[in-house]
Amino acid sequence: MSDKSDKSDKSDSYKVISDNRQARYLYEILETYEAGIELTGTEVKSIRAGKVNLQDGYALLRNGEAWLINVHISPYNASGQYFNHEPRRTRKLLLHRKELRKLIGTVEQQGLTLIPLKMYLKRGWVKVSIALGKGKKLHDKREDLKRRQDQRDIQRAMKNY
Repeated sequence: MSDKSDKSDKSDSYKVISDNRQARYLYEILETYEAGIELTGTEVKSIRAGKVNLQDGYALLRNGEAWLINVHISPYNASGQYFNHEPRRTRKLLLHRKELRKLIGTVEQQGLTLIPLKMYLKRGWVKVSIALGKGKKLHDKREDLKRRQDQRDIQRAMKNY
């Protein structure tokens, strides 16, 4: 019985490799999706080492396919330069056809953006959490900061009493 519970715990767990915290500040997140990525061997090794930057990345939908653009995965140091990969190359995102159709419709009609939120390992596979986002205006960002500060003050006051 204990073997069964161990397997279910392992399948639900994942290890976050890179997180795009700036995205939640710059964009209002409407919906999130989990996608796989088409990678080369040295890219997977670099990702496992944690050498990923999602900061400037975004996703595009072209010809019925999703592409991850401008995400930096550092070259793998242990291998020679000949077999290494291009750090900022365009990578294909692996989504279900139904999800792709839905994304294409919403992005084209509402003018939303696809942003990578985090990259993680799930059961040995590299996954990316991408989100449909709407750009925030300056006053929205100020409002969020003010709301967060108020929540912090309320928590401090409750802690003291």
